Amino acid sequence: MKGKRSRIKIISYLCPQKPDCMLYRKIIDRIEKYLSSDPERMLVIDGARQIGKSYIIRWIGKKMFPNYIEINMEEDKLGDRIFADARTVKDFYLALSVVAGEKMKDKSSTLVFIDEIQAYDHLLTLAKFLMADGRFTYIASGSQLGVALKNTQSVPVGSLDMERMYPMDFEEFLIACGVGGQVIGAMRESFRKGEALPEALHAKMLDFFKKYLLVGGLPDAVDKYLKNRNVVEFRNIQAKVHELYGIDASKYEAEHGRRLKIRRIFEMIPSNLENKKKRVVIKDIEDKAWKRSENYIDEFDYLISAGIALEVKAVSTPVYPLVENSGKNLLKLYLNDVGILSGIFYRNNIKAILSDIRSINLGSVYETAVAQELRAHGYGLYYYDNKKNGEVDFLIDDPDNLSNIPIEVKSGKDYTVHSALDRFISNKEYNIKRAYVLSNERTVFTKNGVTYIPIYYVMFFDNVSNTVDEL
Repeated sequence: MKGKRSRIKIISYLCPQKPDCMLYRKIIDRIEKYLSSDPERMLVIDGARQIGKSYIIRWIGKKMFPNYIEINMEEDKLGDRIFADARTVKDFYLALSVVAGEKMKDKSSTLVFIDEIQAYDHLLTLAKFLMADGRFTYIASGSQLGVALKNTQSVPVGSLDMERMYPMDFEEFLIACGVGGQVIGAMRESFRKGEALPEALHAKMLDFFKKYLLVGGLPDAVDKYLKNRNVVEFRNIQAKVHELYGIDASKYEAEHGRRLKIRRIFEMIPSNLENKKKRVVIKDIEDKAWKRSENYIDEFDYLISAGIALEVKAVSTPVYPLVENSGKNLLKLYLNDVGILSGIFYRNNIKAILSDIRSINLGSVYETAVAQELRAHGYGLYYYDNKKNGEVDFLIDDPDNLSNIPIEVKSGKDYTVHSALDRFISNKEYNIKRAYVLSNERTVFTKNGVTYIPIYYVMFFDNVSNTVDEL
């Protein structure tokens, strides 16, 4: 099959008047290349619910395969349970024939999309044998795969390629808004050269960024915003998705028959982000001062594995690589979508973000957008926490210098004031070669070891080596 199927060119803009068009997603290339090859492992797109996983796979699959078969295993589990006992390849084919027998042709023409594969643990195990049998082309997705895999003991090593998907990042939002590739390419080159954008382009990009803070990256919310610019409608979508995440957490708690506090911790995230430290306050979860973070490991793992929260781990000794020097004792959690957070904070009042009202601190909203952007680009998230020297918002690995890069996010006018960052980079033991302050200011310059760049340039922080996990 390899080399025989021509790849399709995906339209990069939203065309509401044409049902054939869609919102561009960067993961398209990954899915296309997989479906055009003859892989040994099954590609599984993982991520939170309502971020567009199923839609993008369905859209590409129907374009590339004349026989497209889609089975949602969550729906099957709640309905006829046809696949509940499909534990062998033959059993799976028999169950598949019940729902799509007329479409079961050959491998080059037939794609089987297993949606919500985590609903049945045995399908994660069966994936290896379906791929080895090679009768059809397969792809899968799931919304709580990280959670399911932790509870599945028999997943064959090397059987799955896991690709984490996130809500739309800022670049995808710009493309959806009609910003062309040439403009984005020119901006990327300006970032690479350490140059500022012209005044007019800066003002436009900052306006887009602030609108991104309102709309966020949930595809349905972006679609609604582009079609009618109605804040009430895209806020309703965000609120429903936020509530759906809470309902899922409650269901997981009930299914596992334990007194977990997942939903409680999830609902605490916005209020935690309004605190000065922004981290999870363990004693506030159940109002029990004696409990520690290790008492809530399952809760944190669910929120992070399900993709509905982004973890930022504390580091007190920033030695490369950061993962070897982090812990969960001082943990920050951000919501997975900045639009959901701004909706919780400001509801339908868009002036809070668009009008730069001095009395409103937008720090947590800006930090959420940066966390969302960095994580979507493959970075592990950390922050510096030191009782003597203070805190720095984010740390990311700097493999070129075997060090790390500190990042401060500033939403106000005092963007050059950052005592903790100054102390951090002055420590020669840390070997810091690059440090950034992100703000609303247009100018790009370096002073005392800190480079100041506009907030939207975070879209060009790329860590391409940390995007795929093999199981």
